[in-house]
Amino acid sequence: QVQLVESGGGSVQSGGSLRLSCVVSGAAFSTSCMAWFRQTPRQGRAWVADINSAYETTYASSVWGRFTISRDNAKNTLYLQMNSLTPEDTATYHCAADSSRMSDCHVHPSQYAYWGQGTQVTVSS
Repeated sequence: QVQLVESGGGSVQSGGSLRLSCVVSGAAFSTSCMAWFRQTPRQGRAWVADINSAYETTYASSVWGRFTISRDNAKNTLYLQMNSLTPEDTATYHCAADSSRMSDCHVHPSQYAYWGQGTQVTVSS
């Protein structure tokens, strides 16, 4: 059984930072594409960033230069370092795993088979 468990969300003021974690069990973590998505009632579930098995990363333009995705294969853990947060970053953040791909990670949520329950990030102005 594959499980993804996020943590690290919270409430911060604009300009602040948070680090999200996602611990993965029951999947071939080191050979999977991993991604972060965020969800709001207005925008639905939107891709934020992904990282492939070779540690190559891609980012949505809205977070480029502020967020950093990383992975620790020894700990089966995915991270998202978020800096210079703005109220527009307020959302529920989900990690996702695609064990069918090692590279060329997808940006569409329908391509990811495994999801965490989400962690809430709230940024106040």
